[in-house]
Amino acid sequence: MARRRLLLLLKPFDVLPTHQSDNISQFRNPKLLQVLKYLDNRCLVHKEAINFCQTILRKKFVDWESVYRFNLCRPIHDVDLVVTIGGDGTLLQASHFMDDSIPVLGVNSDPTQAEEVEEYNEEFDATRSTGYLCAATVKNFEQIIDDILENRSRPSEVSRMSITLNSKQLPTYALNDVLIAHPCPATVSRFSFSIKKEGESCSSLVHCRSSGHRVSTAAGSTAAMLSAGGFVMPILSQDLQYIVREPIAPGAYNSLMHGTVKPDELMEIAWYCKEGLIYIDGSHLTHSVQHGDVIELSSKAPKLKVFLPPHLIS
Repeated sequence: MARRRLLLLLKPFDVLPTHQSDNISQFRNPKLLQVLKYLDNRCLVHKEAINFCQTILRKKFVDWESVYRFNLCRPIHDVDLVVTIGGDGTLLQASHFMDDSIPVLGVNSDPTQAEEVEEYNEEFDATRSTGYLCAATVKNFEQIIDDILENRSRPSEVSRMSITLNSKQLPTYALNDVLIAHPCPATVSRFSFSIKKEGESCSSLVHCRSSGHRVSTAAGSTAAMLSAGGFVMPILSQDLQYIVREPIAPGAYNSLMHGTVKPDELMEIAWYCKEGLIYIDGSHLTHSVQHGDVIELSSKAPKLKVFLPPHLIS
């Protein structure tokens, strides 16, 4: 039995609880009933995955603790491994409390089932968890844990984004992306940006009127960045990718509105609106900005050690 310390981070049961399944029959609409049963099954599968992984960990670790994602409120220290059970969102949440000294293993507790998506594609979206960064499911969890304990598996170092506001370092590093926009993201915002090497003066400014500015890491390039017209980056790339959202200007869709920031460069953004928000890895973590504020983004953040799916690094 390995004398290693482990923290197990769990996604809460935030879909239809299984204890409500007895009341599902009260719904008369067949399609609604079908959706509710599907949601109930998702919660059940997630719960079974947690129980399965906990059983395995009890056999292999002497010292371990489990905590629900939303109860995590302090930096993670004094453990040898973090295991997240849920999906990419749970792993993202964990990353905000981790430095570059502790590796993390993501377990996709509720992977999408292709046959289910095909069966229900005309009724509703039956996509489950993507788990892009999750190397494990219940099918291979024990084998991966054994490989980690026997040093047959090594974590990869995935780039994160450093964020400074008026030269003050924000405490959270972005693993996926940063969106800078008005508190109502559909509102037109005014800002300028430039890309420069650290320590050098600003190059030419790009002035923008748009619905915001998105910058992603390689890990985040498959998410909102891709949907906005960006491209997928190799997972171990240290570049950042940016895109100006919905620019309002004739001929604005040009090379200046979409590009990359190299590891030896940083992006400086000057905000010209009365108010705004920096959204870090989604909508749950934000920082306020106001007219005249300057935000700097770079890949100088400590990397996150992640056990990645083999197909991402092959």
